[in-house]
Amino acid sequence: MSRRHAAAAVMAAMAWLGAGAAQAATRVVVVAGMGGEPQYEERFGKWSEQVAQASATATGDPGQVQRLAGKNARREHIQAALKKAAEELKAGDQLVLVLIGHGSYDGSEYRFNIEGPDITGSELAAMLDRIPAQQLVVNATSSSGALAERLANDRRVVITATRSGGERDATRFAGFWAEALTSEAADTDKDGNVTAREAFDYTVRRVADAFKADNAILTERARLEGREPARFVVSRLGPAALFAGDPQLAALRAEQDQIIARLAEMKALKANLPEDEYYARIEPVLVELARVGDRIDARFAALGVKVEEGGDAM
Repeated sequence: MSRRHAAAAVMAAMAWLGAGAAQAATRVVVVAGMGGEPQYEERFGKWSEQVAQASATATGDPGQVQRLAGKNARREHIQAALKKAAEELKAGDQLVLVLIGHGSYDGSEYRFNIEGPDITGSELAAMLDRIPAQQLVVNATSSSGALAERLANDRRVVITATRSGGERDATRFAGFWAEALTSEAADTDKDGNVTAREAFDYTVRRVADAFKADNAILTERARLEGREPARFVVSRLGPAALFAGDPQLAALRAEQDQIIARLAEMKALKANLPEDEYYARIEPVLVELARVGDRIDARFAALGVKVEEGGDAM
């Protein structure tokens, strides 16, 4: 392998790292709050089902996705789900929490409207702070913007349907977020992975388009707080979704992720090594990565899936 080809391969591997290396331990909790009216009950239930189903492709394990809706979305059930996450997830893992429904804000405290006593923003913050994993919180409720800055920190990305607690109208955000998780239009780089960044951008566009089509004033302005939202893969499309349902592909993906992680560590040594030595060290790892990629392509072929040149199906 020439030095030029090795350098190109390193750059490609680093791109893969951002899209797929952290999926092995991801927990998703989707909560559909109280609708109050039949139309909202139906919408919240439908949207939460869509998000939960799409999330199974992102985690690679449907058992890591928990959906709480209706009478199962009471405060004690939410507390139990987040307590379990605090006990089982590690610092290198990921938690995705999606809240769908109505919220309220009285000027000092946000409340998520659920069956029985509401759960407050302060209570959510305390529970999330006990979880060591990297976190993505998607609060698609009205008044959700009251929590945007309050919840955001170095290991947490927070997405809210509204800019502030004062935007109190029922939101459309959750419906279009659910749509983003199954839409190829949301996958802007066409790698089969829909990241939180991509889903957010798609949802914001669709919300704005919906208000414009209705000749209505935009009453919800979404926010995104926190660093590197693209590190959270919220859905996988096309052949990439097969990684969640095929044990052999899942094992190969885990092997691939380990190699890419080694490449990331080696890249950090580049500044301290002579150029020839750096590429001599990294070349065998790149060859190993290419061989795993060939085995993934072969598995796709065995499943009858056509992989585009360059590995775009991944």
